[in-house]
This record gives sequence, C-alpha cells and structure tokens, in this order.
Amino acid sequence: MAGLTSGLGREATGAVWRAAPHPVLVVDADGVIEQLNEPARLILPGAAPGVPLAAVAPAWLVEEAGSGPVRGPIGDRVFEARPVRDDDHDGLVWWLTDRTDHERVAEALRAERERTAFLVDASNELLASLNLDRCMEVVARLATRYLADAALVILPLAGRRHPVAYCGPDGRVVREHLAVDPHELPGLAEALQGFPPMPSRWIDPAAAPGWVARQGLGELGSMVVTALPGHGVSAGALVLLRRSGQAGFSEGEEVAARLFSARAGAAMSAARLYAEQASITETLMRELLPPRTRHLDGVELAARYRPSGLSERVGGDFYDLHPAPEEGQESLIVLGDVCGKGLEAAVLTGTIRNTLQALLPMADDHHRVLELLNGALLSGDRSLFVTLVLASARRVGTRVSLRLTGAGHPPPLIVRADGRVEAARTGGTLIGMLETITSTTDTVLLDPGETCVLYTDGITEARGGPLGDEMFGERRLREELAQCAGMPPEALAERVQMLASQWAGDGDHDDMAVIAITAARPARTAGQEGQIP
Repeated sequence: MAGLTSGLGREATGAVWRAAPHPVLVVDADGVIEQLNEPARLILPGAAPGVPLAAVAPAWLVEEAGSGPVRGPIGDRVFEARPVRDDDHDGLVWWLTDRTDHERVAEALRAERERTAFLVDASNELLASLNLDRCMEVVARLATRYLADAALVILPLAGRRHPVAYCGPDGRVVREHLAVDPHELPGLAEALQGFPPMPSRWIDPAAAPGWVARQGLGELGSMVVTALPGHGVSAGALVLLRRSGQAGFSEGEEVAARLFSARAGAAMSAARLYAEQASITETLMRELLPPRTRHLDGVELAARYRPSGLSERVGGDFYDLHPAPEEGQESLIVLGDVCGKGLEAAVLTGTIRNTLQALLPMADDHHRVLELLNGALLSGDRSLFVTLVLASARRVGTRVSLRLTGAGHPPPLIVRADGRVEAARTGGTLIGMLETITSTTDTVLLDPGETCVLYTDGITEARGGPLGDEMFGERRLREELAQCAGMPPEALAERVQMLASQWAGDGDHDDMAVIAITAARPARTAGQEGQIP
C-alpha cells in the first residue's frame, strides 16, 4: 500500500480510509494526528486532528511507530496496527485491526493443547503401575503440578482410617492413614460414597479442617472436592487447593479436572482390584503349595517340585505329608499327578488333597481310601483324573517299614545300601475314570541309610538329550540312583530333579516332583565321634 495516497490523490485516499470499517489514523512526521475516521474516534477518545498521537494512543503504538506491524491492547480489546507510508506528507497512515477474537481463539487452542498434553501424560503415568499406593502418589503429584498449588487424594475407609496422599507446592508426596471424619469437609463424604455420582463441590477455604488446609500453603483462595469414580464403587476423592493470589478455576480447567479425575479413578480402581485379586490368589495359592517336609519318627524326608511353567508356582503334580497321630503308628506320604497343567490342574489338586485329608482315619486301608477318592472324582468332571502312590511309613526298631500302593503311577524305586535299585511291586488303575478300581500294595523294609524314591512321570518323560527328543527314561533314572546309595535324602532328591531338568534344558516339560524317604541312621555315641561310617 506504499504510495497509495500519491497514486489516488489525497481526496480519493481520504474517502477510502474514512469509509473503512477498521480504525484509521493519519499521523504526520511529528507524530500529530492529521485525520482519522469514526471507528478510530470510538477506540481512542480524545483523538482529533492536531492532537499528538502520544496524548491519546497507548505506548505500544507510539513507541513502535514506523517499525512495522505491532500488536497490543486498547481498553479490553487487542488490536494489530499496520503503518503505511504517506509519501505526500512524509507521515504514516495507521490501519488498526481488531484481533481480540482471534487472540481468544488462539489462547483457547493453546490451553486446550496443554490440557490434552496433560491428560495424555497423566494417562501414561497412571497406567504405568498397578500398585494402589503408587497410583495415589501419581494422582496427587500430577494434580499439584497441573491443576492446583496442593492436592489430597483420600481413599474410602480402610479399617478405622482413611489412606491419604498429600502433595504440596514442593512436589513432595506424603502418604498417611488418618482417623478423620469426612463430614468435616463439605462434599467429601458424598464423594467417597460414590453413588449417586456427585459433581465437583466448591468449598469455602475457611471451612477446611487443619488436615486439609496445611501449614505452608498460606491463605487459600479456592478449594474444590471432586469424586474419583471407580468401577461401580468410589475409588476415592480428590481435593484441589489454590492460594489466594492464584486465579480461580476457569471453565476449561474444571473440565480438565473432571477428565483427570475420571482417568485417575479408573486407574486407582484397577489397582485396587488387582491388589484384591492378588491377595485372594496368594491366599488360595498358599493352600495349594506343597507342604514343608520334616523328619518323622525314624524317617527322613526330602522333596523337590518344579512346575511346568517358569511363572507358575503350582501345577498338576503334588505331594502331601500326614504325620502319625501317635508314636509307633504310620505316617502317610502321598505323591500324585493330575492330568493337565496350570491352574485347572492345581484346582483339582486342591480337591484331591482336601479329600485325602478327610479320609485319613481310613489310611490303614489304602485300597479303601483310593475307592472313596475315585467315587468323589467320578461325581465331578469325568475328564479329569489322577495317578497316585500312597506310602505309609512306620519305624520298626532301626528299620523303616513302608506300605506302598500305586494307582496308575510309576512304581517307587528302592535304593539299597550296596547300590542296588529295586522297583516296588505296586500297580493299579488310575483314579477318576472307571467305576471300579484295582490296586496292589507292597511292603518294603528299609535299613538305615536306604531310600525309597517316589517320582512323577515328569522326571522320566522329560525330553531332551543330544537330539532334543529323547526321554530321560526309567533306565537312566535307575543308573543315576545306583550312584546315590547312602546319600542324604535332600541331596538325592535334588540330584534327581537337577538331572531331569538339565536333560529337558529350555524345552517344554511336564511338572516334576520327587520325594526321597530314607530310614534314619542311628545317632552316633560319644565313642564313635571321628569314625568314618
């Protein structure tokens, strides 16, 4: 537009800017207003020909005159001023454009982008952990960082106290368990109840109890209580606090706070659900884990167990130990192998162990115990079955008498003192498939230091070796046991499992379980100290 006034003539140019819908000022080289249109008079009261521009215009327009487009406020509006050189009078024609709406849209867009980035960051941090305490800390820290000067996350009552996470202006999170009355803070009790859904509640800061409005914050200007919605129940409540010098919550910030609360509540609810499920699983798992072995009257025991999966703790193989109720009576040792792997097999394992516990008064009759267990399993899912071996042990002088009964299970192996390995003469049908079962009981005497080895087929059927497809096998197991004569039961059980595991390597394998039952050696007397047995 440079040279516009000279090209059209002064009168023609004046007609153009006087009719313009935007404010226009003609200023001479000395900064004095020569002419202006009506829109300019409206935004600059007092502006008239002959009046210095500096007397009526804002400083940003006067100081930057001639330097190019400038922008600044006039009253409650924002204008952009563009200078055009007036060649005839060596002055400037200022064209002003109202940019207020554009600025507001740009500011709203910037704020929306910041809120979106905040919600994305919040979602990423909240989803990074399923630990409820960690989630509380993240919620309090994020709320303080983006929404308020301080924040509290309050959970529903746990026992007699409310878990609380507080984050102050320094960003440090403090977790507490407070015995407080939620009704002390208006809206908190309703937010913790969770139903019906409660909108955010604005609170007079003067009504906040001391455990909310903490020292170091100074005078509070605004406070809001927001529910943290969970899955059907309240996950807790979020209290946001701002100092008196800070601006109140804008409409956009309220929306961001509600969206953040929804995400925080969902994350905390998921963390709580995970914690509850983990606790239940741990409790149930504790009942399914094999028991600790211990020495009985004249009998030494050792057991090793390895589930098929690296991440599993229980599976289809199991063992149980039932000590004799009185000295001189038989103790019952059970080793079993349930069809299948993983959790389903572990559930059946628990059922079998509980049933056998109830049948202990009949343990003198192995066949009767197996018949009753078979009937109990047939009343359920016929697709599940189990193989078992029952071993009743009793000390007879310095020896141990074993009654061994198999039910579709590999026969126990006896490791004699001279290295001979014998198979017990047991056999029978597996449990849980047929209406009628058969079983054979063998009685074995163990001299001091001799061992009876009970094992599941996960040992002998472990596939590996040089080509990766050969089973470990009973023959190889016998050869290894022949070298274990006289070993303590802990060392023998450990060696059997180690050999089978090494044979399988990193390949798939079934559950593995092995029990070593050893007749205890007599205790040494003082005169025998130092002698080599």
